[in-house]
Amino acid sequence: MEFRQLKTFVTAARLESFSKTAELLGYSQSAVTVQIRLLEEELDTRLFDRLGRKIALTAQGQRFLEQSQLILQDINQAKESVREETDLKNPLHIGTLESLCFAKLPPVLGYFRANHPRVPIKVTTAPPGKLYEMLEQNQLDLIYLLDRARYNKNWIKAMDRRESIVFVTSPCYWGDRPKSICLKDMIGEPFFLTEKNENYRKELDSFLETQELELIPSVEISNTDFIIKMLKENGGISYLPGFAVEESIGRGELIRLDVRDLDVIMYQQIFYHRCKWKTQEMDVFISRLGGVSEDKTWGGDIYGDPVKTGQ
Repeated sequence: MEFRQLKTFVTAARLESFSKTAELLGYSQSAVTVQIRLLEEELDTRLFDRLGRKIALTAQGQRFLEQSQLILQDINQAKESVREETDLKNPLHIGTLESLCFAKLPPVLGYFRANHPRVPIKVTTAPPGKLYEMLEQNQLDLIYLLDRARYNKNWIKAMDRRESIVFVTSPCYWGDRPKSICLKDMIGEPFFLTEKNENYRKELDSFLETQELELIPSVEISNTDFIIKMLKENGGISYLPGFAVEESIGRGELIRLDVRDLDVIMYQQIFYHRCKWKTQEMDVFISRLGGVSEDKTWGGDIYGDPVKTGQ
């Protein structure tokens, strides 16, 4: 039994495809098939059911997967133990929302630039659904997003921070009107909103639907900084995460409206795949955002070299 066979087996189990495994690991599909066949012969059991072009783990394959992951983690942890902790240079690919990217990542990226300049960092912004898909396909090292509390048996959650979604406006626009109000009484106001694929926007639209209300935004755009600028200069109302507007509220440039009939709580969350060997670079990124590690495992992808991850 060889290390590369275990690596190929674990990758195939996650991707549920020999062809995708071959593409990811740089093998021909026939080489992947041979490696799995030799592994099955050595174990004297069938690890996969072949269903046309699809594959699925057998019961024996599932049990072997759990042990294989532990073996690969131990091997890669042993490799990492001889590496200097400060010598960070592996690439890091982060998936996040545009609002989080603008509001939260500049200090973290600045820290890496100042302290670990050899780490190449790539940031991809996309809607949550796309980020979840990319995480499952091993295209990202981490995803950092704002959503309802999420759980997936394939993921490790490294951050879970409560975040309010708030209605804001400029004090000049709102004037002396009461700040405590019902949403139905605001429908006629000009709204500047994020696009419909943002999770908190979906919550707002769902609530409006249950109340048989319709809100037609004056402007829809994914850039929250642009929305905040529009509120300050033109008035109107928006519905944004607390982290995006806290500075403007603190400076008195915006005020929060107490919308009595809608209270949405979401969570800043960081996930990485359970099958991924967590690199020091990932751990530093998580810690700079205030997240925690599930364990002390250092390293790259448990399938192999970290330089292939997310590239």
